[in-house]
Amino acid sequence: MSVVIPQPQTEVLTRTNDSVAGMSVAWGSELVVGAGKMIAYYDFFNIYIMGIIEMSFQFYFLVKILKKKLWPPFYFLFAVCAVIINKLLPVSTLIGFAAFVFLLTVCGTFVCHADPKSSLLYAALITEIMLLCYGITESLMSLAAPFLPAAFHDMAGIPFALASYAAALVLTGFCYYMVYRYFSDYTATEMQQMFLVFIPILMIFIMSRYISMVQFQYMIWTDEETFKYLFNHWQRFAIHILGLASLFCILFFFKKLQQNFRLSTELSLLEQEEHSLNQYVEEAKARYDRTKSLRHDIRNHIAVIKDLLRSGKLEEAVSYMEDLDDMAEKISFPVSTNNPVVDILVGNKLGIAKSMGIRVDCSLLLPYPCGLRDIDICIVLSNALDNAIQACKNLDAGIRKQIHVSGRMQGDLLMMEVQNSFRGKDAFKKGTGLSNVKKVAEKYNGAMSIETRENVFILHVLLVIPQHPDDSTQQMD
Repeated sequence: MSVVIPQPQTEVLTRTNDSVAGMSVAWGSELVVGAGKMIAYYDFFNIYIMGIIEMSFQFYFLVKILKKKLWPPFYFLFAVCAVIINKLLPVSTLIGFAAFVFLLTVCGTFVCHADPKSSLLYAALITEIMLLCYGITESLMSLAAPFLPAAFHDMAGIPFALASYAAALVLTGFCYYMVYRYFSDYTATEMQQMFLVFIPILMIFIMSRYISMVQFQYMIWTDEETFKYLFNHWQRFAIHILGLASLFCILFFFKKLQQNFRLSTELSLLEQEEHSLNQYVEEAKARYDRTKSLRHDIRNHIAVIKDLLRSGKLEEAVSYMEDLDDMAEKISFPVSTNNPVVDILVGNKLGIAKSMGIRVDCSLLLPYPCGLRDIDICIVLSNALDNAIQACKNLDAGIRKQIHVSGRMQGDLLMMEVQNSFRGKDAFKKGTGLSNVKKVAEKYNGAMSIETRENVFILHVLLVIPQHPDDSTQQMD
């Protein structure tokens, strides 16, 4: 028995056209040899029906990965355009690959209104994934071909070919989901760096196409050369598997690098924040030293005022008392939380907010001293107040802007709450600041929660006060 097995890399099939996506199972043509009129129907299904399904499937995941939404008919319109283009330039060729990626990029940029670089990167990525997944399926089907009954080399093989289509779509969909689930959550800055991944994606495509072109041409499969036939398709299967694995390894290590970079950035921000908070601590200590000095000298000041009044020197007495009032004003705290360090921090933050026309209010009472480190309380309140001030600053003129800080003790629990005006749910983005608040809450076995009521943003922080001051240090270690 002698059967000609054309390979998809040659882009020439003797009995049926290649699929519109350039990725359908090549040996399916051999299964329908001699079927006459049914071949025409199979060709139509293979080229147009499956092509539209494949292209719609691919475009849907591009839109999904770009985190956009489109009207469903757009997917069909794109698929029709892709079918027409692919008839002229099969996507498995370098020019066809570039043309198809360009079409996806244009749709992602102008139809989805996404960033052009993100559209280009993900267009190339999902196109190469589909090529590799279909290549894997083709190789497996080709490996199974010599062991199939003779009936599978006529019309009975069509269901088997359709099953291979379904298997290729399932594998492609799984890979797309993995990209969407684990490798699509990047900021604009990270996407600029991720564009470097485009080079290895293109290299994997070129190398896989080149190896296939050199090694896999038309082969004559005879009973005597079955081993050679299987060996070549095992090699082809390995090439596609390694190519797909290489893509995900590149994405995985890039994600790890971005995570490390993000952690180092957050650590740097925390160090800067701790430095500024330490300045607050020093200022609080200095203010309390001045208060202690004034308290020590208050009797002397009272005695001087008494002597001035007894001598009838009222103007001098009033002037002296005004000087004392100025001195007291300099060392007094605009906010009183029972914690000197927090008084300084919250007083400065709310002072900044008040100067911006924001209505402020504070009814926070903290235990002092307690098992909570001052620096940790300051991290919570400084991040919360910075976010609140920024949210109020972004509000349009004429909208009421306010910040309210409150907190109370209940047993060993300290509950703090920061309310502020904000634009609405759509404008809220969780950033590094709230992540730092959450870390402090978890350090003290507490929790952080967020609540929104119309245009009011509420941050709840619960901290469990350790019974021993050393507990928090041990938790940090």
